[in-house]
Amino acid sequence: MQLFYNPDITESSNQFTFPKEESKHIVKVLRKNVSDTLYITNGKGWLFTAEITIPNINKCTVTVISKELQQQRNYKLHLAVAPTKINDRYEWFLEKATEIGIDNITPIICDHSERKHIKTERFERILQSAMKQSLNCYLPKLNEAISFKEFINQDFKVDLFIAHCEKTDRKSLKSQLQPKKDITILIGPEGDFSVKEIEIALQNNFIPVTLGETRLRTETAAIVACHSVAFTNE
Repeated sequence: MQLFYNPDITESSNQFTFPKEESKHIVKVLRKNVSDTLYITNGKGWLFTAEITIPNINKCTVTVISKELQQQRNYKLHLAVAPTKINDRYEWFLEKATEIGIDNITPIICDHSERKHIKTERFERILQSAMKQSLNCYLPKLNEAISFKEFINQDFKVDLFIAHCEKTDRKSLKSQLQPKKDITILIGPEGDFSVKEIEIALQNNFIPVTLGETRLRTETAAIVACHSVAFTNE
């Protein structure tokens, strides 16, 4: 099964025409023709089964023959992760977290952050590609980069955790997780959160946690946290 993504198809769509670039890919590269079946999602949970009616390389048109809203996970995960110095590492995190299961991603700019700007368009493409590859019909939301202080001062209604490396009283993330709970986890930059940031997080009801005995890279820590939540909810 190959999954296509387009945010413009909706549950009320009976016909749909792909834009030029994707039409060319479908007809010329994949060699799809009349009556061939395509599977499409809009990233909002809907899976559409469609048949090609007009295999035009500029405007490939399909007729929707069935649609189904896919079941969501029994939890929502929001990871607020500081951008990595090397972009490739953050992209790897985005890809793998999408495959494992995540709902919201917020790049947070911290005291020790070396990178303060992100390539939103490229990151969006990474998320879309990972969603399609993993046959997931829910596209994670990539939020705009925000400062640590701005992020921490929001009114959260979920379980809150901050993973850091300071030798203070921390609990194992695994021991704190509960199934079917919505969760937000903070992951710091290569230099970790500053002592002041950790203090602010604790004042705002974030629980300090450890992700293991070894010191992890930012992107590795984010994946460990993501998988821990997924494993808890299996």
